[in-house]
Amino acid sequence: MENSRCLVGTAGWSIPAVYKASFPAAGSQLERYAARLSIVEINSSFHKPHRRETYERWASSVPDHFCFSAKLPRAVTHERRLEACDDLVDNFLDQIGGLGTKLSVLLVQLPPSLQFEPRAVENFFAVLRAKTDRRLVCEPRHPSWFEPEAETLLSRFHVGRVAADPASVPAAAMPGGWRELAYFRFHGEPRIYYSDYEAGQLLGIGERLAEASAAAAEVWCIFDNTARGHALGNALSVDAAVRQMTFSSLNARPSATRA
Repeated sequence: MENSRCLVGTAGWSIPAVYKASFPAAGSQLERYAARLSIVEINSSFHKPHRRETYERWASSVPDHFCFSAKLPRAVTHERRLEACDDLVDNFLDQIGGLGTKLSVLLVQLPPSLQFEPRAVENFFAVLRAKTDRRLVCEPRHPSWFEPEAETLLSRFHVGRVAADPASVPAAAMPGGWRELAYFRFHGEPRIYYSDYEAGQLLGIGERLAEASAAAAEVWCIFDNTARGHALGNALSVDAAVRQMTFSSLNARPSATRA
């Protein structure tokens, strides 16, 4: 999908047995995963730190075009709730720096109870933006984050607001904030993290990605319904659909003719 604006992957790179035939037999799970999909979201960084050497090993095991996003630790977002966390951010950025140029996006997922507080949010993103040049996306879940003031602040710091499914409020279903990167996270519906998306739903997801690609320089689609292994199958289906859409779009362009 190097020629496409729409990139599809999963949260983590586990390959359930039912999908193993779709991937090379040799190599680590990450190496095998990266042979088929070009992005992945690191969610384990939310729960525990990894050594910089671990990230370096991951980066060296994937192709040059492959990109990672990484989720900020819960200690930053859920425990300190974006405040007085400079030390934690510094430690995380030092560790994640092991990915080098293959680190493309940092994800800030907020607890549903965290309301939009302009001063605290501005301070946090000002500090984070000063410490890293990586693209930033934020997945808020409290309704107060979907008002114009929050939208303006996120845009000012070039932070994309994640489009989430299921959406906590209707506005959460589509990307917001900084629009150069549209970042979708599909958690499974009706049972979050568990439910499989049916064929009709996956078709609708592909259409949403195509719509977003008309307005954003790049679109990321991450399936997070990993509890029963459905994420990888969903990602492969949507990736194939996006590839077909891209191919059809290219073929539909008029060919150049000489005068």
